[in-house]
Amino acid sequence: MNSADLQQIFFSNLKNVVPANISLVDEIAEILDIGYDSVYRRIRGEKPITLGELKVLCDRYQLSLDQVLQLNNDSIVFQAPGINNDIDFNGYLTGILAEFRYFNSFGVREMFYLCKDLPIWHFFLFPAIAAFKIFCWMKTIQNHPEYRHKTFSLSGFSSDEFYKAGQQILGEYNKMPTIELWGYETVNSTINQIQYYRDAKLFDKQDDFKKVLGSLNEMLNHLKSEAEAGVKFMPGASPSHSKVAYNLYINEVLLGNNTTIVNLENTLHCYINYNGLYYFKTRDPRFTSRSMRHFDTLISRSTLISGTGEKYRNKYFGLLEEQVNNLDRG
Repeated sequence: MNSADLQQIFFSNLKNVVPANISLVDEIAEILDIGYDSVYRRIRGEKPITLGELKVLCDRYQLSLDQVLQLNNDSIVFQAPGINNDIDFNGYLTGILAEFRYFNSFGVREMFYLCKDLPIWHFFLFPAIAAFKIFCWMKTIQNHPEYRHKTFSLSGFSSDEFYKAGQQILGEYNKMPTIELWGYETVNSTINQIQYYRDAKLFDKQDDFKKVLGSLNEMLNHLKSEAEAGVKFMPGASPSHSKVAYNLYINEVLLGNNTTIVNLENTLHCYINYNGLYYFKTRDPRFTSRSMRHFDTLISRSTLISGTGEKYRNKYFGLLEEQVNNLDRG
């Protein structure tokens, strides 16, 4: 394969990651500060693209040269936001919001989520459970020095800024058709965190503990309602006003990390969570296609509880409600 062919492959890959409503030629002309004729000549392979131009475009659109040059090796290139500097919780939320807005810039999009734990945006359905999770992430997971000697209090902890960002993320998430795959341990980490805070006397008042439990139940009941309707909608809204599909599956032997696969106009993007607030992401077709096959295999061995799966849906959410209520009785 000659260099002109490789150059055309590069621009073909580039086209796949630029939203359809954005002109590829306009984008390249602006980024490289060249005329339209020069852009077209590069796209057709008539004029060689320089290494400097290649670097600028790869950096801007996070393209892997291994993929572009079709190198047949075992290396996979991942982006790791925050690898060179710590991410605070606000930065983490801002990053998710930017990713979701990017997803929604595509006309054809669908999200597939393998949920070892509940997705973070679900907690922003209701303020009390959102406030507790934010506090827990800051104090217990991030070990933030300002929270070292604090106990959790709904009246004393200001989470308005975080909650606003979380609601924006939730709004973007609600625009994307989604298939989520949960297990019987998906809610356990949250239940364990609440139990730990109760036993360690890290709730400022018993009333705070009660309100967090009640808010968790509200969140689970809303997610059950979304599964029943088969669409996404906000609390207080009618599911009849939504056309965004929500399909929920349960797998009894679910294993693995929190993994998100997003299909944007037939290009797969994969995100894998690690170390709490951090994640890897890649568009490498070998990795993303293998991840999608694994997800499909798990789905084929799972039970659909959205839409018509009333019996299994009631059984599953009944078990979750019993776990939450056991905390109150404990």
